[in-house]
Amino acid sequence: MPSVPAVFLDRDGIINHSVVRDGAPYPPTSLDELEIISGAMISLKKLADAGYVLIGVTNQPDVSRGTQSREAVEEINAYIKVKLPVTAIFTCYHDDKDNCSCRKPKPGLILDAAREYNVDLAKSWMVGDRWKDISAGQGAGLRTVFVDYHYDEIYNGLPAEFVIEDMSTLADIILHS
Repeated sequence: MPSVPAVFLDRDGIINHSVVRDGAPYPPTSLDELEIISGAMISLKKLADAGYVLIGVTNQPDVSRGTQSREAVEEINAYIKVKLPVTAIFTCYHDDKDNCSCRKPKPGLILDAAREYNVDLAKSWMVGDRWKDISAGQGAGLRTVFVDYHYDEIYNGLPAEFVIEDMSTLADIILHS
């Protein structure tokens, strides 16, 4: 089977709106709080139509911290896969202290997904709204797009190849680069 190009997507802030409190982004806690980003709907359809496999890669440490249930995270992931052309969502449920290989900024989720879906990393992309997303993509050898929502936090990594402020422009960046 030939390898395929993929676009790896952080979930919260890229596929769906983050819940921003005190300048910091948080995941929705349930389907009631989930709101798909309209620009993501448009861009992801264009990318899927162009032959990219779309794969979510998301840190969900609130499960490890006991403030979110794994079932709620999986329900949100399942809903996204029904509503959008997202093939899979790989989730890290660990916290920083666990020092796992799957928690971004480490590239473990991306590398696991690439093996499972026969992804050509040299032709693939990572899209995220936090420095850990971009660092994970760079660690896996992907081209990167940072969606800058101007969160009140330090960007603690190497710059992304592209910076955008609206998900509606994502497909054009990827398809014309």
